Amino acid sequence: AKHIADRPEGGTKDFSAVVELAKKCAPPQEIESGKIVGGFAHNQVMVLADKVIAAVKSGAIKRFVVMAGCDGRQKARTYFTEVAENLPRDTVILTAGCAKYRYNKLPLGDIGGIPRVLDAGQCNDSYSLAVIALKLKEAFGLNDINELPVSYDIAWYEQKAVAVLLALLFLGVKGIRLGPTLPAFLSPNVASVLVDRFNIKPIGTVEGDIAAMMAGN
Repeated sequence: AKHIADRPEGGTKDFSAVVELAKKCAPPQEIESGKIVGGFAHNQVMVLADKVIAAVKSGAIKRFVVMAGCDGRQKARTYFTEVAENLPRDTVILTAGCAKYRYNKLPLGDIGGIPRVLDAGQCNDSYSLAVIALKLKEAFGLNDINELPVSYDIAWYEQKAVAVLLALLFLGVKGIRLGPTLPAFLSPNVASVLVDRFNIKPIGTVEGDIAAMMAGN
């Protein structure tokens, strides 16, 4: 091991030894190849709106599952991979944020040319998922966003996601599942309000949650 000396006052740290060692190392080897389809923010999905609406009306798409949010290294987060693998073939996943890396390489196919994973982008692009839901509500002539065939199975990790959660609550979305951990700010009183008014719940088992979501619960 070689220690890189601290930078002299007013100077810069000298990493030349590290650079020279890197030049002597073998080049990196490709460990996988393929392609991932993305770019399904609200503007692009609205281009497909007629196709999506027709697929819902015909029964080709039975349900949308919003699996957006954050990822982490805990083993419990394989839950989201298993949900994606086991959702019925007539469902479409709407996603944004790093939660998608749990399943966006899976061969989930498409429904009549509509990819079964519609990736809006980064966490902040969850805005697009809200716009898509509101546009679908308008297209189907519904009065309540909760009447849509949409379930919310959100991967929770960091406090940045508070803004996304608050936006969904502001829109009146109910029945959101959160996991595998719950927000640290949930005091008993706050948790009680969220459960009573919005029916927020922790994730359960893969099989149980899929069955409940497909039943609209």
